[in-house]
Amino acid sequence: MSLFKARDWWSTILGEKEEFDQGCLCVADVDNSGSGQDKIIVGSYMGYLRIFNPHPVKPGDGVQPEDLLLEVQLREPILQVEVGKFVSGTEGLHLAVLHCRKLCVYAVSGTLGNVEHGNQYQIKLMYEHNLQRTACNMTYGPFGGVKGRDLICIQSMDGMLMLFEQESYAFGRFLPGFLLPGPLTYSSRTDSFITVSSCRQVESYKYQVLAFATDADERQETEQQKLSSGKRLAVDWVLNIGEQALDICVVSFNQAISSVFVLGERNFFCLKDNGQIRFMKKLDYSPSCFIPYCSVKEGTINTLVGNHNKMLNVYQDVTLKWATQLPHVPISVKVANLQDLKGVIVTLSDNGHLQCSYLGTDPSLFQAPRVDSREINYEEFDAEMKELQKIIKEATKTQDILPKSEKYRDLIVTAEVSPDLDAESQAIDSEVKAEAIPSVTVKITIQSRVTAQKPNLAVCVQAPLAVTCDQFVFDDLEPDSSETVVLSVFLKGNCSPSELEGNCMVSYNMPTELNPEGIPKVAQCNFRLPLRLICFPAQPSKAANHKLTIDTNKPPISFLTIFPDFVDPSEDDQANVLGFQFLTGSKTTLLASKTSQRYRIQSDQLEDLWLITKELTLRLEEHFKKQNCKDFACTFSGSIPLQEYFELIDRHFELRLSAEKFQELLSERAVQFRAIERRLLTRFKDKTPAPLQHLDTLLEGTFRELKEESILMSCHT
Repeated sequence: MSLFKARDWWSTILGEKEEFDQGCLCVADVDNSGSGQDKIIVGSYMGYLRIFNPHPVKPGDGVQPEDLLLEVQLREPILQVEVGKFVSGTEGLHLAVLHCRKLCVYAVSGTLGNVEHGNQYQIKLMYEHNLQRTACNMTYGPFGGVKGRDLICIQSMDGMLMLFEQESYAFGRFLPGFLLPGPLTYSSRTDSFITVSSCRQVESYKYQVLAFATDADERQETEQQKLSSGKRLAVDWVLNIGEQALDICVVSFNQAISSVFVLGERNFFCLKDNGQIRFMKKLDYSPSCFIPYCSVKEGTINTLVGNHNKMLNVYQDVTLKWATQLPHVPISVKVANLQDLKGVIVTLSDNGHLQCSYLGTDPSLFQAPRVDSREINYEEFDAEMKELQKIIKEATKTQDILPKSEKYRDLIVTAEVSPDLDAESQAIDSEVKAEAIPSVTVKITIQSRVTAQKPNLAVCVQAPLAVTCDQFVFDDLEPDSSETVVLSVFLKGNCSPSELEGNCMVSYNMPTELNPEGIPKVAQCNFRLPLRLICFPAQPSKAANHKLTIDTNKPPISFLTIFPDFVDPSEDDQANVLGFQFLTGSKTTLLASKTSQRYRIQSDQLEDLWLITKELTLRLEEHFKKQNCKDFACTFSGSIPLQEYFELIDRHFELRLSAEKFQELLSERAVQFRAIERRLLTRFKDKTPAPLQHLDTLLEGTFRELKEESILMSCHT
């Protein structure tokens, strides 16, 4: 082994095809064990939350079952995880999980079992905040100098800082001149928030300035309100670094010195509290993450910097002290205390490679035993051997807490999709404006070979698809028994789904001798829905705004073969051209070339190309697989339609602005309507009749404007 390779102490691969980012890793004593040992908390964009407590028998061992304390799937992507004092009334540590539109705070606790494998950990939701804006990242700390608790600040994608005083929302402020969100951190020494703006400059905002600034929720103010409430949000100090920042961190290892570290695209900076540069280091590589930590030399700070060359560099201020090779590109790095080892380096890659490593070489702890010249007592050795064999024999009789692995699975769940659509549609509460909304029946069968306690079935489909019933609860299943449920899937929302796949998941408990309450287990399966569920055959269109060409290495196949459910066998003209009419109203045309090995998909709307393209490739792969053809391939050699994609984003942004505008106008008209009603009611209650002064005409006109603006608002949402 090379001297400059990171020594693998413990490692694992998280999930399959999951994605991770900078804020998905955190190390802390999240279960408040008091032992001083950190736990590794990892969240993924797939919504999985995992907590590890590594205990390798020897360095380099892989993950053991008892190392994973908790694994739970949350329904939304996890952007960031942090641990702090987030619950009022206690100074215990709690886990904060940031989703796109939600902030959740959990308490992590463990229950001791009979053996080490039996320890069970669970999370309890303490409180949650539903966010009105899409979140980007968050930071926490004792804002305003509070003692014994931490407050949370969330930065939204549109530049709003939302501050939460634990269970309650405090206030929100917009950052001036905002374009794109950057890294955010909090300095307790100066009681300020530090971020890097799109102008490539480090900006610091005092908490007191944020608290007394104008509320972000106030869109319009009268002159009196401007004079009596709030101030404009002013920056405390600014430093232009001339590049975008990847991360920012505040380090304060003693009360006298506090430093702000900023990792740029080609440099990393160390700043003082007032924004002056203490030192900077120019990097000759592309960094990916960093973390400062305490140095053994007084007056200096060590920094770990990972890069895209799979290297981890150790700097003491600006001096490179060590460089080590990693097996992956780190996107987040932490320093933790694990199993009485201080300074374990924890790294995470974007595809879920989690590793705990250390630097240096492996020390040799072997010492040659001293030769003993005394004679061997064979009778004593025989007695010891018999005693050990007796212990082994007794140990093999007892059953382990987990049953031995078997050839087949204990519980099997299968989903069978009906080849035909339902004769009578089962669609309910659908927003689609089509004349007939089809539905398809899915038959789900659960077969159990063992005793399954408290089985629950959950069925998930991609929105805007919906099912008639998505949750089923069964009685305990006996061995060699089965349960069958039937449900229907239909299009509920007035738009096309991104995929036509569903998932069935059964959770149950399997009892054992030493654990009669049951071991939690999960079985799942996927099913594919027919294309006829969201569209039907139609006349092809010759002209279209968006076109996509797919190249193959095989001659084109007649649509009579691969799309028999959309083609009438009596019409030969549909062998090379086919039209699809979506329930939402749009139309897509599929053409097969007669001279080349190409297929063309065209439509007036860009988003409608995807489903037909995916269905075409799947059906082609299935066709050639039946013919035992293993070298079939589909390729796309054209340019990616980014311009059209950006136009859709701009259109969506314009619709949101228009919706906000119409909502404000609707609110103004509603206030005016209620004011006119009060005036009319006062006139009608008056004992002496008085002229209405055209209030009835004004009321009728306001009501007409209310209806018109309500219709306009519904068209833009």
